Amino acid sequence: MTAFDHDVVIVGSGFGGSVAALRLSAKGYRVHVYEAGRRFADDDFAKTSWNVRRYLWAPALGCYGVQRIHKLPHVMILAGAGVGGGSLNYANTLYEPGPAFFADRQWADLADWHDELAPHYATAKRMLGVVEEYPHEGPVERIMQGAANDLGVGDSFRRAPVGVFFGAPGETVPDPFFGGEGPDRTGCTLCGNCMVGCRVGAKNTLAKNYLALAERLGATIEPLRTVVEVRPRAGGGYDVTTARSGAWFGRGRRTVSAEQVVFAAGTWGTQQLLHRMKDSGVLPRLSDALGRLTRTNSEALDGAVAVSVPGELGLARGVAITTSFHVDERTHVENVRYGPGSNLMGALATGMVPGDRSLGARLGALVGGALRHPLTALRLGSLRRWSERGIIALVMQTADNSLTLSLRRRLGRRVLTSAQGEGEPNPSHLPGAHRAAEAIAAQMEAAGGLHTEARGSWPEVFGIPLTAHFLGGAVVSGSPDRGVVDQYHRVWGYPGLHVVDGAAVPANPGVNPSLTITAMAERALSHWPRRSAVDERPSQEQLLAG
Repeated sequence: MTAFDHDVVIVGSGFGGSVAALRLSAKGYRVHVYEAGRRFADDDFAKTSWNVRRYLWAPALGCYGVQRIHKLPHVMILAGAGVGGGSLNYANTLYEPGPAFFADRQWADLADWHDELAPHYATAKRMLGVVEEYPHEGPVERIMQGAANDLGVGDSFRRAPVGVFFGAPGETVPDPFFGGEGPDRTGCTLCGNCMVGCRVGAKNTLAKNYLALAERLGATIEPLRTVVEVRPRAGGGYDVTTARSGAWFGRGRRTVSAEQVVFAAGTWGTQQLLHRMKDSGVLPRLSDALGRLTRTNSEALDGAVAVSVPGELGLARGVAITTSFHVDERTHVENVRYGPGSNLMGALATGMVPGDRSLGARLGALVGGALRHPLTALRLGSLRRWSERGIIALVMQTADNSLTLSLRRRLGRRVLTSAQGEGEPNPSHLPGAHRAAEAIAAQMEAAGGLHTEARGSWPEVFGIPLTAHFLGGAVVSGSPDRGVVDQYHRVWGYPGLHVVDGAAVPANPGVNPSLTITAMAERALSHWPRRSAVDERPSQEQLLAG
């Protein structure tokens, strides 16, 4: 292995890539991580979402922030960017999924996944510093409890498990999680800007745990480099070629060699890279199942907003997500907040319209409502103090629906596109989400919100749901005709390649997936041998032979 520049190159530094960096470094491998985004110190994050260059990711336009936005015909995707991946802008929310996820037909025959993953969920919780129940209560938490009661599901209400260091607000102390091996930490001030980037230092991002510890063990991380090709080398191993992220000219391509490569660029990044290499003939043996069973977590983002609210409601005070309830056995609802001043994402919100009508009818309903009450429509749609006047409802389902992703040519480039996939059609709206938003709006108005209404999103008006949890497309499987990786996350046909991120997740978890991605990565990496030791995992030929 010393003939290579690195033993292992990891593409991406999110929940899968960070686990791989730490666990493989601990096993003696020379690990190098490429991250397309930049590295952030706490005070590098945007103060509010209006600081577009530090908040949004559009490097070709000079924006090197944490928030990626991607668009497919059937879904709009919110994702993360930077050293630490989605942990930089996720909502710190770390649920375990219910039984339906572990019993999904895609992988149920390969293991008892609930028992198999249980110790790795425990490790992931310890590493991510999970507090099992958000420890504060305020008006939003009471509004959510009231909405659950009104819907007749009050017994499903709970406080969210979150990855935040609470401590004494604003007080910095030596690392409280890893015996002093990690960075100093500062107690949460409940500023609400978790998803813009935690400037306090309280959020348990991957830069505060897995990646910090991996670098102490010798792993190297190179930011602002985008992997553009992974090519097999004659005689074994791979050449990994990168370019400067977002460069228009002089992309500064460089190539290094590695014996093994871990794809962990997030579902969008991993799928895009694999599709292009299969299409171009660089990795021709990639499974034809690539792109199938791409999941959106059957998700919708709706909510409620008021013309104005009394100051004592403090809707923007707290961490990003604090509570949840189930509308029905497969539909999970969480409150979401941004902090004061972070109002940019409110531009995606609009009035709620029935999703089962035609596009013309939906647009007509919006226009009709605005014409009947123009002043109210303007005030509800204003971005002024939007984060302080509303509650976002993040709704997820365990429903078995999916998309199939593939490449198409557009303006001379190969880009991802989508089609309806296996299972139920991927929904363009969720009736349960509308019911939850209406119940939240009623509770907000009862608490003092002036003229509160349920709200939807502009993409949903056009039949395109929003998701913050894009998954699958290179899923775990028992054979290459059913998925892209085996149960050890090795790519079928290329056992020196691995997919260890959300792209490998085979089903909709119906809850925030970060803990599950971490646990699946912990399990996969636990089976790697130490450097130069015998690999005791069965070969892919043995797996196929039974």
